Amino acid sequence: MIFVSTSGSFQNAESFLKNVPKANIRSVLESCGQEGVRALSAATPQESGRAAQSWYYNVKKTASGWELSWSNSDVENGFPVAIMLQYGHGTGTGGYVQGTDYINPALKPIFDKISDRAWKAVTST
Repeated sequence: MIFVSTSGSFQNAESFLKNVPKANIRSVLESCGQEGVRALSAATPQESGRAAQSWYYNVKKTASGWELSWSNSDVENGFPVAIMLQYGHGTGTGGYVQGTDYINPALKPIFDKISDRAWKAVTST
């Protein structure tokens, strides 16, 4: 058996949790979404530049919180170019073009900013 006992008050924790919904998380995600688009555009391997210019983001409220996603609208022959560049793809002549991991390194600093800015937004209310 495990027994847990506490003494004192949970007033600080309760106060913190009550203020979390007041934090403006949407503005943090909107700002980081824009920064992510710039980072992805700069990191995208460029042949025509179309894939680099086709990044966009979306912020939406979900049942469990907030969601930020990035997408790319450049599609060739029904396949997303950004995915071909990231993971590689076969060629029409039977060859294979090796992918380059450019998405994860581009977004890593953005994820760190989201974490820092969201924590500040929550703790400053």
